[in-house]
Amino acid sequence: MAGRPVELEAVRHWNRVEPGPGAGPGRGSAAPRKQLSAGPGMRGGVMAAAARWLGPLQRAAGAGQAPARACSRSVLGVRPRAGLAWRPSRCGSSAAEAPATKAEDDSFLQWFLLLIPVTAFGLGTWQVQRRKWKLKLIAELESRVMAEPVPLPADPMELKSLEYRPVKVRGHFDHSKELYMMPRTMVDPVREAQEAGRLSSSVQSGAYVVTPFHCTDLGVTILVNRGFVPRKKVNPDTRQKGQIEGEVDLVGMVRLAETRKPFVPENNPERNHWHYRDLEAMAKLTGADPIFIDADFKSTVPGGPIGGQTRVTLRNEHLQYIVTWYGLCAATSYLWFKKFVRRTPGL
Repeated sequence: MAGRPVELEAVRHWNRVEPGPGAGPGRGSAAPRKQLSAGPGMRGGVMAAAARWLGPLQRAAGAGQAPARACSRSVLGVRPRAGLAWRPSRCGSSAAEAPATKAEDDSFLQWFLLLIPVTAFGLGTWQVQRRKWKLKLIAELESRVMAEPVPLPADPMELKSLEYRPVKVRGHFDHSKELYMMPRTMVDPVREAQEAGRLSSSVQSGAYVVTPFHCTDLGVTILVNRGFVPRKKVNPDTRQKGQIEGEVDLVGMVRLAETRKPFVPENNPERNHWHYRDLEAMAKLTGADPIFIDADFKSTVPGGPIGGQTRVTLRNEHLQYIVTWYGLCAATSYLWFKKFVRRTPGL
């Protein structure tokens, strides 16, 4: 028993031999103390003392949850900090949790990578809708361009729905207030078809001549793009033969104002160089209304600007976008299937 050694030690302590009352130095005589036997009372006191000292150790050993250091602190009277509890080490828990963590990571990666083919499929479908819209817009534009000319509306607000629509007017030009949109190249569908795919071309740079035109029937002055002239013919003195005098009938396409595109220089009214159609500024400079038409090719006169400089083109590259996105969807879907469904090693 744990209390037995302490009991015997107490008995031996009381049975030590001590000097008697008459003993002195050099006498060497000693009287033995009356030996104490471990009686019931003595034994009960010793056991109680042992219990006070060994109780914490026995409780800690029985519970099996406090380390030896914590037990020694309890015996020495040091109170452990509240909120701290010792937990037994589980060496096998990390090995057991590793497969579960890896499975969670693989599941997240699987559904995350699935977003690539799904997104590509959505973008391809969106391009299909865009192509339908663009084809409809091109067909509508072609129908406007090929329509019969109508009289120019008296209300400028009606012109917003008539862009690229041919209109007819009657009046005379004011050549003293010409404007020049430059640099420009001449629109020539035949030449452009012949030079398609070439690295170099024989394009000649020049300007569009914009002249105020007073409409006799409507009583308003509009701006007419008479057409293209080469750079050496920009000065009106070099083309006096092409300066039309008197009233003429004219057919042209309605054009609206345009905003300046990136990298396009600002207009320079002081030098009379216009890089884009700013109808408000052009009308203010010439005293005309902000109405603009491109004269057709039939308006061309010898020595004058070449009409028909309306470039009617709309980019339609949606088919190649459709092929690109659907191709990416098919490729990534195949790789995803091989990786996560068939579990091909190395992918």
